[in-house]
Amino acid sequence: MMAETEAASAAAAAEAGPAEEGTTNKTVVLVGVDDSDHSYRALEWAVRYVAETAGAGAPVELVVVHAKPAVSSVVTLGGPAAAGDVVRYVDADLRRRAEEVVDRARRLCAGNSVQGVVEVIDGEPRFVLCNAVEKHHADLLVVGSHGYGAIKR
Repeated sequence: MMAETEAASAAAAAEAGPAEEGTTNKTVVLVGVDDSDHSYRALEWAVRYVAETAGAGAPVELVVVHAKPAVSSVVTLGGPAAAGDVVRYVDADLRRRAEEVVDRARRLCAGNSVQGVVEVIDGEPRFVLCNAVEKHHADLLVVGSHGYGAIKR
């Protein structure tokens, strides 16, 4: 799998980086999750990686980020009369899906004895993930594929 190979290479490079004397370098692994199977497989890989790295005695931190889309990105209605009910319904559904994603991520972490920070952030996933990488000073970003084949990708 190409994503796993790239992730493993990046992880090895992050671990091999120079360390200042008297300090411990902590590897921060950030994984972007949504409700797709590809995303869940990426999370499984990241949790295994963190568990193995921590088991080897290296300091490592897992950050799980779910980007919850804004209602306005999902609902595009022309008339304000129906918009109120539709917006409330869509917002409730987006919150429910975010809770399911977070719950599934927490169960996977707990099942592998891995503690991680789990965040739900409103916004476009590409911006949310880039901002989270900067905020947490992530060494490794793990995401699932879109499921595209080599030609479409």
